Amino acid sequence: MKKTPPCLLILSFLFSYVYSQSQDSCNSPLTFQNPLPFDTTSMQCATVWSSEGFILRYVQAAPNVWNFVLSAPNTNAYVGIGFSPNGNMVGSTAIVGWVESDSTSNMKEYFLGGQQPSLVRLIQPPTQGLPLGNASTMLLQSGRIYIAFQLLTSRPTTRLIYAVGPVARLPQAPDYRLTEHQDKIATSLNYASGQFETEKQPESSLRRSHGVLNMVGWAILMAIGAMVARYMRKWDPLWFYLHAIIQSAGFLLGLIGVICGFVLDDRLGANVSKHKALGISILTFGCLQVLALLIRPDKSSKVRKYWNWYHFGVGRALLFLAAINVFYGIHLGKAGSSWNVGFAAVLVILFIITLVMEIRIWFRK
Repeated sequence: MKKTPPCLLILSFLFSYVYSQSQDSCNSPLTFQNPLPFDTTSMQCATVWSSEGFILRYVQAAPNVWNFVLSAPNTNAYVGIGFSPNGNMVGSTAIVGWVESDSTSNMKEYFLGGQQPSLVRLIQPPTQGLPLGNASTMLLQSGRIYIAFQLLTSRPTTRLIYAVGPVARLPQAPDYRLTEHQDKIATSLNYASGQFETEKQPESSLRRSHGVLNMVGWAILMAIGAMVARYMRKWDPLWFYLHAIIQSAGFLLGLIGVICGFVLDDRLGANVSKHKALGISILTFGCLQVLALLIRPDKSSKVRKYWNWYHFGVGRALLFLAAINVFYGIHLGKAGSSWNVGFAAVLVILFIITLVMEIRIWFRK
C-alpha cells in the first residue's frame, strides 16, 4: 500500500481545520445532521477563544434551565469547558469531550482538585458534580466537536475556563485520566449581554517574577561575579569589592526568587519536585558561599588553599545547577522558545568572554 506523503497529510489537516472554522461562526445558524435534544435558534453566541476556534452558545431555556453548546476544532485532542467559583482551574468542575480514532465520541465530567493528574477526578453518577440535565450529548460534524449540555441552575457561574489537550493523548478507559492541558484560557462572561473578558491568572505575574529573579540572580549575576574574581585580579582591591557586591546582589535576587517559588508552589500545588529540589540545592550552595565569605582565612594561612578549593567548587556547582534549573523552569512554565533563546544567548555571550579571557591567560603563561 502506498503511503501518503507527510506534506499532503499536513495540507489535509490544515485544510480541514480552515474548513471547520469557516463552517461555524456566530454569524451562521447551527445546523446538524442529527438534531440536538434542545432548541438552538435563540442562543447567544461568543467566540470565547479565537486562537483555538472555541465558540460558546447559550440560552436560559427556563427559570432553572440553561442550555450550552461549546464547539471547537477536532485536532485529535480533548477540549473542555470548566465552571469555576473563583476563576482558577483548581476547584472547578469541567465537561470534557474528545473523539476517538474510530470516530467514537466521549463526553465526561471531571472535578479539578489540583494540577497533578491524580487530583483530577472523573465524576460518575450519582457522585455530585455540576447540576446537569438529561439533555446532554456530543457531536462531530465538519471537523468540529460540539459539546451540548444543560445546567439545572438559576444562574451559572460567570467564571469559565477553556482548555485543549495535547495532540494524540486522549483519555483512555477505564479511568479516563486527563493528561495536562496543552493550553488554557480563563474568561468572565456576562450572560445578559454576551460580553466576556479574558482574565489573567492571578499567579502569572508571580510566576514571571520567580523566573526572572532566579535567572538574573543565580545564573547571570553570579556568573559575572565569578568572572570578575578570576579576570580582574590585577585591580586589587577593586576586584574583591566588585565581586562581593555582584555576588551579594545575585544572592538577594535569587533568594527572593526562591521565596516566590515557594509561594507559587503553595498556591498551585504543582508537581515540580525536581525543580524544587534543584532550587533548594542552589539556595544551599548560595548560603555556603555567604558562609565562606564570613570565615575566609587570611592569605598567609595554611588552610587558605583548601578554602579556595571549597569556594571554587561550590561556586561552579551553583552556576551549573542554576543554568539547568532555569531551562527546566522555562520548560515547566511553558514560557516559550523566546525565553530559551534569550537565556541561551546570554550564556553564549558569557562563555565567549570567558573563552577569550582564558586564552589570554594561557598566552601570558
